[in-house]
This record gives sequence, structure tokens and C-alpha cells, in this order.
Amino acid sequence: MSLFKPAVLASAAGLCLALACASTLAAEAAVAVPAPSGKAVLPSTASSATVVLAGGCFWGVQGVFQHTRGVLQAVSGYAGGKADSATYPMVSSGTTGHAEAVQVTYDPRKISYGQILQIYFSVAHDPTQLNRQGPDHGTQYRSAIFTSSNDQAQATQAYIAQINAAKVFSAPIVTQVAPLQGFYRAEDYHQDYATLYPDQPYIAYNDLPKINNLQKMYPALYRADPVLVFKH
Repeated sequence: MSLFKPAVLASAAGLCLALACASTLAAEAAVAVPAPSGKAVLPSTASSATVVLAGGCFWGVQGVFQHTRGVLQAVSGYAGGKADSATYPMVSSGTTGHAEAVQVTYDPRKISYGQILQIYFSVAHDPTQLNRQGPDHGTQYRSAIFTSSNDQAQATQAYIAQINAAKVFSAPIVTQVAPLQGFYRAEDYHQDYATLYPDQPYIAYNDLPKINNLQKMYPALYRADPVLVFKH
């Protein structure tokens, strides 16, 4: 059986072949970051809120937040570019301005915006890697947060400053913070990928450790049964 679904094989060059990556690169390690405080918490009594997070291949980021309590939905897609270039083959070229991203819709009464950011910065990816993430290279794999309000933007900047002050990373945080101009849902075959293909080497080596780290570092926020885009 192929390591990839046929549709993914057609553009596998943009992903880095799983077996090659597994044999030459180490999975990204989680880093304990301080709990958000002050403006970074951004408490809310709303029943739902949304933020778009980019941090490398969207398979892993989606997988992490699908296993996070309080998340209502996590959808893989593209952000940062225009609608007419929001397709996987075009985004994989690295020339569209898009980043592979995940639209996270959550219940602020169960998980705060600050906690979403804490998971993002500590477990979901390495925010010190510029235009790459682990085995994947290019601007489409950049670290970026696309905010949906000024309050989110201010909370994000406050939390980045808090993390920088704590000096938990050995290199500067390079995460871009920008207002969301549009989110474009990825092709169906990219949705729920970590759940559907846990034995695929790329997922097993790069993404399942992120989900395991979520469980270990934030047991109160971990959910064993992921909230999926599709019923399988």
C-alpha cells in the first residue's frame, strides 16, 4: 500500500517524502512555555471564537487541536494569499503568499485564547523556525497567527513578549501576527489526516509525538477522541 493517498502523491514533493525524513531528521521537541497572564489570557463569555494558526504542515497542527478540549472544530486550509491560488498544488510552490494553516473554532468558556496560544507555541510547532518546520521548507510552512480581532492581536503580541521574557527558547520567536484576510478550506483529503493515517511514517514520526506531548503537558486539556471534520 502506498504511504500517501493518490491525491497527495501527485504533489508529494512539497511535503518531503516521509521515509527520507524519518531516517534523517528528529521530530520536533515540545518546549514548556509559561501560562498566559494579563492581556495574553483574553477571557471571554462568548460561546465560540475563531483563530487561524499556521505552524508547518497542517496535518499535525490540526491533529493537536482536534485533541484539545474546548475546541469545537479544527479545519485545515490556507491563509495569507488570495482565493484563486488556494489549492494544494499552487500553495506547495511557495509563491502564493499562503501558509498551510488551521482554522481553530473554540469555546472560550472552556478554553481561553491564551491557552490556545500556549498549546500552539509549546506543542504544535517550533516558533523559532523561519519559513520551515521540521522536514518541510518554504514560506508555506511559516509560523503565523492570523487574528480575527484587535483584541486577539494584542493578546498574541502580549503573550509573545511574555514568552520572550521567560527565555525558554534558545532562538528568537519568528511567528508572524497579521489580521486574517481570508481562510480557504483545504481539499477534503487533507482533513482529519493524522487520525486517518496514524501509521504513515510522516504522521507517526512528526505529528503523533505532538499529540502525545499535548496529553503529557496539558492533561486537563487533552481529549482522547478527536473532534473531526468528517464522520468516518
